[in-house]
Amino acid sequence: MKRLRPVLLGLVSLAYPPLVYLGLGHFEPRWMALPLAAMAVVRAVATREKMWLAAAVGALVLAGSSMLGNHALPLKLYPVLVNAVLLTVFLTSLVYPPSVIERLARLREKDLPPSGVAYTRRVTQVWCGFFVLNGTLAFTTALFASDATWALYNGLIAYGLMGLLFAGEWVVRQRVRARHAHG
Repeated sequence: MKRLRPVLLGLVSLAYPPLVYLGLGHFEPRWMALPLAAMAVVRAVATREKMWLAAAVGALVLAGSSMLGNHALPLKLYPVLVNAVLLTVFLTSLVYPPSVIERLARLREKDLPPSGVAYTRRVTQVWCGFFVLNGTLAFTTALFASDATWALYNGLIAYGLMGLLFAGEWVVRQRVRARHAHG
């Protein structure tokens, strides 16, 4: 069950925008805040990491605000919170190395050369830019777009952009590795 918890949290987080969109068509926002509050409590109990504990507290604040005011906007701000937390994690790793991407790379390649460290630092910077852009678009759709547009962007398009970034980075990494292998 301990290993299943992060997977379930991840799946619920991925499904969050469409679930909120569908739920708001049938329930008041205060009732739709209950799953967000439950998810926050589970995340708080499941983590020892300060950043994810802060995210859980932030989610509880959003859920509580939605419950008290019976407003949908706090529910729609959850993707903004997630992007802000991820940006903080990635930025912090740039200030206090190794970077997030370097840590991931070292899981496969223990003896990462200096060029690999530089590359992973650059990739971490690119992800920071992505989280700024994605968080800004999530915020903009929460404030100014219809619920359907918000759900489409945050529940589909944002994940598609993330997938494109993953794929694009993989292609670039293969070229960089080939260049260093022949150089």
